[in-house]
Amino acid sequence: MKQPIIFLLDDDPAVLNAVKRDVRSEYRSDYKIMATDSASEALEALKELKNKGETIALFISDQRMPEMLGVEFLERARTFYPEAKRILLTAYSDTDAAIRAINEVQLDYYLLKPWDPPQEKMYPVLNDQLDEWQSTFKPDFDGIKILGYQWSPNSHAIKDFLSGNLIPYQWLDVETSEDAKNLLQINHIDSKSLPTVFFEDGSFLTKPTIAEVGSKTGMNVQASKTMYDVTIIGAGPAGLAAAVYGGSEGLNSLLIEKRAPGGQAGTSSRIENYLGFPKGLSGSDLSRRAISQASRFGVEFLSPQEVKAISLKDNYKLIQLADGSEINSKSVIITTGVDYKKHPAEGIDDFTGAGVYYGAATTEANACMNEEVYIVGGGNSAGQGAMYLSQFARAVYIVIRKPDLSSSMSQYLIDQIEQTPNIQVLGHTEVTKVAGKERLERLTLKTNGTEKEVPAGALFIFIGAKPITDWLDMSLIKDGKGFIETGNALMRYPNFKKVWKLEREPFLLETCVPGIFAAGDVRAGAMNRVASAVGEGSMAIKFVHEYLAEN
Repeated sequence: MKQPIIFLLDDDPAVLNAVKRDVRSEYRSDYKIMATDSASEALEALKELKNKGETIALFISDQRMPEMLGVEFLERARTFYPEAKRILLTAYSDTDAAIRAINEVQLDYYLLKPWDPPQEKMYPVLNDQLDEWQSTFKPDFDGIKILGYQWSPNSHAIKDFLSGNLIPYQWLDVETSEDAKNLLQINHIDSKSLPTVFFEDGSFLTKPTIAEVGSKTGMNVQASKTMYDVTIIGAGPAGLAAAVYGGSEGLNSLLIEKRAPGGQAGTSSRIENYLGFPKGLSGSDLSRRAISQASRFGVEFLSPQEVKAISLKDNYKLIQLADGSEINSKSVIITTGVDYKKHPAEGIDDFTGAGVYYGAATTEANACMNEEVYIVGGGNSAGQGAMYLSQFARAVYIVIRKPDLSSSMSQYLIDQIEQTPNIQVLGHTEVTKVAGKERLERLTLKTNGTEKEVPAGALFIFIGAKPITDWLDMSLIKDGKGFIETGNALMRYPNFKKVWKLEREPFLLETCVPGIFAAGDVRAGAMNRVASAVGEGSMAIKFVHEYLAEN
């Protein structure tokens, strides 16, 4: 935690040095001492300190100064740090003004000059004031702060991005947080500039893009080389496993992720059936471990960065990125995974990010405190989301078309749900309509043909598995649902022989384009489990080695 500050202001250098000397002598082990001889510079410094998340415990200001009186400065300083104690340093002739200030501007105390010896005339006063301040002091969050409206889709996107990348942040709702209102006021930020993100160095971005936030937080979006042995597109479990094995086996490896590592699994609050973790672990924790492991093996990680297209040139794979840059790679592994399907309910688009969320249970859980929350989906992700949200919401309803969860969810999750009193499964039910004003407020549920409207604080959607392959404009063979075909399954497609010109058959995870592989949920026929995705990602590296050996 940062040391709180004792802030000193006096236009007389001799007096300022004396105050600084005595205060530093007694309090430097517990407080940072800052001093200035200019009131205007002091106010600018306070603005910067506030933006950086610094804390001021005590102000000591002289009364008679040419720029402004000490009472006026302390009153203006209060807008930045209303909880800080304020002491006026004054001559005996100004005692009346100091006494008036105690009543008029809630001055905490005044000290008479001279204060020698400080052990008798200064330190007892300061000790009392600092002890009182410490008794009510709650340390400010030391990190990134997001200011915005709770039901803003843009605010949700930034929160979801930072949480997915395991970057701590503090969310400040401008409608309910006094700290948020204070930061907006002192930085002259209006509501049209929200969301605004404040960083640890005191700087801030208004209405930033995800790429801007990623760059500001030190994430890497530019490749350091122009040629790689293998480029892995997508940092879900399959992509992370491929990166770890590629790096550990000496391949010059690049991992590219559009949003955050972990894919759908990365948003899971608890994975309890993953080998080697008897107490379970969160998807974000699994992603963090994998990224650290891959980095230790020298794998380069670009995020947030998006691949727009892949083309072929002289047997190399030319990868075009969203920022216009290009990367050459000898081989490619596509591990972009799947996304949740868009829900067909009427009005769903109007409230996406404003009460309706695809996944994102961990990101928006705090906003569901004491609310009625609905989850659509009967798979493990839905069950994990329900268990997590049940710690916050008054009631959680799992909406499924089937009669129960037995055919789609792991038994351990079904048992947990049955034992959680505020979770209820609504079988033979679907959401047909969502409604509200600026945020989601109501749902229309249809059960066995009968519709009814219910209040809803949030709707979390965990249905479907739409492969993230829309960006692929090259002639990769996909099945009817858009999943990438690989290996022997390619043989049944009439156009396979038109694009495959090698004498050998494709490797097990190889697409119809030699040297381009697919692994994990994006691949046709893949099992939708974290462990199987990890297995496919590591297996893909074996085939990359075989491909590189023949080229």
